[in-house]
Amino acid sequence: MRRRTAVATDVVTDAAVEAVGHDIEAEDALKEVEVNAGANMTRGQILGYIVMLGALVALGPFTVDLYLPAFPSVAKDLLTTDAAVQITLTATAVGFGLGQLIVGPLSDSVGRRRPLVIMTAVHVLASIGVALAPTVEWVMVGRVFQGIGAAGGGVVAMAMVRDMFGGQRLIRMLSRLALIQGFAPVFAPVIGSQLLRVVEWRGIFWVLAAYGLVMVTVTGFFVRETLPDSRRSKVSTRIVGVRYRRLLGDPAFLGVAVIGASVFTALFSYLSASSFVLQEQYGLTAQQYGYVFGLNSIGLVVATQVSARLMRFLAPPTVTTIGLTVMTVGAVALLVGAELGWGLLAVIIPLVFIIGSAGLIFPTVQVMALADHPAEAGTAAALIGAVNMGVAGAVSPLVGVLGNTALAMATVMLCALVVGQASLWLVVRRRISREVVR
Repeated sequence: MRRRTAVATDVVTDAAVEAVGHDIEAEDALKEVEVNAGANMTRGQILGYIVMLGALVALGPFTVDLYLPAFPSVAKDLLTTDAAVQITLTATAVGFGLGQLIVGPLSDSVGRRRPLVIMTAVHVLASIGVALAPTVEWVMVGRVFQGIGAAGGGVVAMAMVRDMFGGQRLIRMLSRLALIQGFAPVFAPVIGSQLLRVVEWRGIFWVLAAYGLVMVTVTGFFVRETLPDSRRSKVSTRIVGVRYRRLLGDPAFLGVAVIGASVFTALFSYLSASSFVLQEQYGLTAQQYGYVFGLNSIGLVVATQVSARLMRFLAPPTVTTIGLTVMTVGAVALLVGAELGWGLLAVIIPLVFIIGSAGLIFPTVQVMALADHPAEAGTAAALIGAVNMGVAGAVSPLVGVLGNTALAMATVMLCALVVGQASLWLVVRRRISREVVR
């Protein structure tokens, strides 16, 4: 993959250039060096890090997915509307985006472990707050802070992997991390639906608080720092601003971010509406919904591993093209089936292809976004995550506005994927090398 660098020097004053010049030069020099700090790790150490970092990354999906089967129960218990309950999902996405913007640059400046511990502790406190919330408005506030806290695991875990690995090793590690992460949406709705047999929806958030507390303990005692002092910069709004300008001035990075956001929007449209569509429109129980959700998530997990194997022979933009094409065709099929009233199978089958194919794209987006930005890996991961979650959280509630039907879900999905296709063909495939990452 050829090196891409875009620095917005025209917007930086002479004083700013002088103040951060040495920092930028050091980062540029670092980009020429292969990151292979994990090359000397034993197989057992690598496996341990995959499990620990995967569990940290999975905290985010568990925070989102564990209570999806409880959406109708939350609306009934808090005497609120379905749309208001869906906004609690948007609140989580907003918090997740904000949290990533905070923790990414912070982890590049002070190291990975401390921000990770602090953010996960915030998640624990927010989970307790939601469990005790008296109204849906308090749930929304708590979910924002839950998202902020859960952001630490996703951003820092990816940055730590980028600290230690590069090339094909980076692809393998990210795919294995995605495998662990992928089990969260497989099991979360099933676990959530079973929990609803013995506890009310508030009990789900006590479980999330306990999960977060375990992660704080694991991080504090078993995760070592991966960012050496020589690669850290002072916490400075000027330096952070320069890093963001470097990323935002890179058209290829922005194109990748748009693709990621479009795929996440399609996914969040499914997350926000599927419980209402499948339980209220098609009559499934909470437990049956959990099984259908798990089936789709298994497809996503399998596809993430297939994506890593494909990138041994195909360039990331090519794998992205395959995944985005299948997702778009699936969205069209879902739209037609819903419009013509073909029934439950006409909804479930296209969703399997849509959600599964998203798994092909998630690893390629990470690789294309991080491969050429090792010096600001935390900031790049944060910006990608914030754009993904922010756009998805803002757009997906349109499904509720349009009626929480299969047709509404398909419409929002298809519109998002068309935007992703435009970014792929007009920007990404023109600017990112089609060589296989080594």
